[in-house]
Amino acid sequence: MAAYQHRFAGDLEAMARHLIDDVEHSWDELGTDLLDGAPPALRRSLTGGDEYPSRQMTNVVCADGSPAERELITQDGTDDLEWAYVLHPHGIEVIALQAYERGPVVAWDTDPRCRIAASSGAWHPDSRAPIVAPRATPRLSTAASASAPAPRKAARR
Repeated sequence: MAAYQHRFAGDLEAMARHLIDDVEHSWDELGTDLLDGAPPALRRSLTGGDEYPSRQMTNVVCADGSPAERELITQDGTDDLEWAYVLHPHGIEVIALQAYERGPVVAWDTDPRCRIAASSGAWHPDSRAPIVAPRATPRLSTAASASAPAPRKAARR
């Protein structure tokens, strides 16, 4: 969500190109570079302050030692995969592959700090996405809020 909202500024085509089309084989790890452009407080909230780059899988070879070519993953080739993500104009469909063939869609404007259920059974395609909005966080500013009473001035004699 944060990558869509900030790094790619809502440009689904640019995000799809980066995550899917411009990858030689696949991703080994998606890193905090996907949060480029996100407000620092959000970035810290999502990463705990850790920073690490995304890494593509490199030097992928077949069993016979020849270089592997990128293949389209089909339904028959998903036995080892647990999750699939389908990018739609209105949100990201999350599919728990061990349980379902479809999944609920999480809207692109969802707060990236939401807690997300990790149980595949929670992602039933006919249910709402199992996400819980973050609790309200206290203001980080040290300035007094508009509703706070003004500090009393010491009376001069």
